[in-house]
Amino acid sequence: MGAKILVSACLMGHAVRYDGQAKPVVHPALDRWRAAGRLVTICPEMSAGMPVPRLPAEIEPGRSAADILSGKGHVRESNGGDVTGEFLQAARNALALAIETGCAYALLIDGSPSCGSGYVYDGSFSGRRQRGEGVTAALLKANGIQVFSDRQIEELVAAAGR
Repeated sequence: MGAKILVSACLMGHAVRYDGQAKPVVHPALDRWRAAGRLVTICPEMSAGMPVPRLPAEIEPGRSAADILSGKGHVRESNGGDVTGEFLQAARNALALAIETGCAYALLIDGSPSCGSGYVYDGSFSGRRQRGEGVTAALLKANGIQVFSDRQIEELVAAAGR
């Protein structure tokens, strides 16, 4: 059996996103990995005690996930509330679970201020995307876990094996 894969719970059909929805992904590799016991599911925000549904949150304009991890920025809700602490705890929880269960890879929903790996929103709550990553994705990468977005399942198959 290959290394385990940490997966965003919303991609596995759990209704845990900020809007109370799921974003299920269907792919034969996911079915194989699930059957082989290789998938470890987490919603980082829920692991940090955030509710479902919850207000949309974005990394503040001009800041990156690296800034958040180094204490130089904030994650804000659409009403201005500061949820930086929750997002940091979410990232630490995901990393701890990945290490504890032997995950070498992560498959995370793109766009999220936690799980985004290709893009995040620009902090203006206007729906504008920008290249970047979320706090959890950045912490996982910094600790040697290969992170793939929901649009990169074929790349994950190539890296993690069938």
